[in-house]
Amino acid sequence: MTLHSESLLDATDWRILRELQQDARLSYNELGRRVSLSAPAVAERVHKLEDRGIIMGYGAQIDPTKIGLTLLAFVQMRCDPEKCFLKTTNPEAFPEVLEIHRLNGEYCALLKVAVTSMEHLNALDDRLSQHGIAKTTIARESVFNQRVLDWENPEVKVNSSTKSDWEK
Repeated sequence: MTLHSESLLDATDWRILRELQQDARLSYNELGRRVSLSAPAVAERVHKLEDRGIIMGYGAQIDPTKIGLTLLAFVQMRCDPEKCFLKTTNPEAFPEVLEIHRLNGEYCALLKVAVTSMEHLNALDDRLSQHGIAKTTIARESVFNQRVLDWENPEVKVNSSTKSDWEK
C-alpha cells in the first residue's frame, strides 16, 4: 500500500514539526540547533507553520489516571434527530468528554470519555441517553497513542507481514 502526502512542506519544516511534536517546549535556540538553523530562521518558519494552520496550538499532555479519571471509554451516539448531541449540547455540560468525532454510518458521533468510576460512567450514559442511543465500550488499555505525524516521505510502503508497534 502506498500513502501520498499532498503537503507543501520541505525537509526542514518536517524536522521542525517532528521536534515540536516530541517537545513543544523547545526554545528557538534549541530547536534551531536540532534542525541546523539559526534561532531567528527557525522562529520565522514556526510562525509560518502557525499562520498556515499546520501548527494549531501547544499544550500540556495530562495523564487522566493521575488526576482520578481512571476509566477511559468510547461512546458511539445514534441521536434522535430533534435531540442530536452534536446540535443541542454545549461541551461544558459534559466535562468527561475528551474528544468528539462526527461519523458516517449507523452512528453520528464517537466520543472519547474519561471518568472516575463505573458509577460515574453509568451517570454519564444516563445523561447521554437523553440524546438517543449511546453504545459504550470500555478501553482496557491504551497501547498506542500520541503518534508523531511524519509524512515527509511522499510514499510509505506498508508491509503487512511486519509486526506492528503494539504487537511487539
